Amino acid sequence: MAEYLEKTEFQSSRAFSPAVITQGGKTVWLAGQTATRDEAGNDISENFEAQTRTVFSLIDKTLRRSGGTLVNLVTMTVFINDPRHGDRFVELRKGFFPDGNFPASALITVSHFARPGMLVEIQGVAVIGG
Repeated sequence: MAEYLEKTEFQSSRAFSPAVITQGGKTVWLAGQTATRDEAGNDISENFEAQTRTVFSLIDKTLRRSGGTLVNLVTMTVFINDPRHGDRFVELRKGFFPDGNFPASALITVSHFARPGMLVEIQGVAVIGG
């Protein structure tokens, strides 16, 4: 079981925990995930919200294959190519962790991704069990 250190008001408003403590369990290192097509195959290039939702869904599916869910995500590194998307990302992330136990996180602005149309990439670490 993960222990989430108490969050300040600012940390709660930005949907991240200052630290998440785990002991034991299975560690899952997640590769960076991007999406320019949603799970139905529709083009979502240049659609930040659709890409973010799709990426979280894909990460959840990967974690389910590993025996967990998004709840097991203890840290994430988020890359966006436009700082104006930062606040919207935070609002979207809150919806994926409704219990308020947010992963520790970094939000980084980059100039380019591997392919045109990509706006967000998320990588992370999850701990399942323990």
